[in-house]
Amino acid sequence: MSHLAEIGPWLPVFFLAALVYSSVGHGGASAYLALLVLSGLARPETVPLVLVLNIAVASIAFVNYRRAGHFSLRLLWPFALTSVPAAFIGGSLHVSMQVFSVILGLALLAAAVRFLLFSSSRQTPIVHLPHGRLLIALPAGVILGLLAGLVGIGGGIFLSPLLLLLGWADARQTGAVTAGFIILNSASGLMAQTFSRAPDWSLLWPLLAAVLAGAAIGSRWGAFRLSVARLQQVLGVVLLAAGVKLLVSHL
Repeated sequence: MSHLAEIGPWLPVFFLAALVYSSVGHGGASAYLALLVLSGLARPETVPLVLVLNIAVASIAFVNYRRAGHFSLRLLWPFALTSVPAAFIGGSLHVSMQVFSVILGLALLAAAVRFLLFSSSRQTPIVHLPHGRLLIALPAGVILGLLAGLVGIGGGIFLSPLLLLLGWADARQTGAVTAGFIILNSASGLMAQTFSRAPDWSLLWPLLAAVLAGAAIGSRWGAFRLSVARLQQVLGVVLLAAGVKLLVSHL
């Protein structure tokens, strides 16, 4: 069954979400999930679709950020080493709608914090990566990957503020590392999702066209120093309201 009639009016919002998320190296899964839930689509239908959109947008962001010279494999690999298998495990688990909504609400709050407190116009001081960073990165990867797999996102919305708060990367280095992190975890979660259920791809092409167009613009803005700080702040307020609403209604 096609849900194109339900999702059609939301396509411009998907475009804007991809534009803003990709400007900081994110795929936008948390926003896509919220939009699909608001349009009345159930979780089993939305998660594999959202993960494909996430991979597509994050891939464009990664290419642009890496081309601009912001990517650090040394920063990515300790998080990805443990997050990728954890994302597969999380994607294999079936949780209740209440648990799903609470985790999604937390993801939206994390996204709001990212956009409101760490806009691309701010420069975060960078400290040298500590020798003991593996003691933080490896267990953090497990937690972030498991959360990503459970709710059907890439986990970058949690990693991004963590890197900035630790001072391990500036905003654009964080965007590059986050994009790579999202691609890997989303692919792992998607593999688990397709093993456990038959996805409905009926909405893939219109949604993919909308988010790819947004990502092509937003990721270049973010990677090559054109600020979209005001858009990020507006989206942050919207995500904050949506996250609070989800948590209040399910706690």
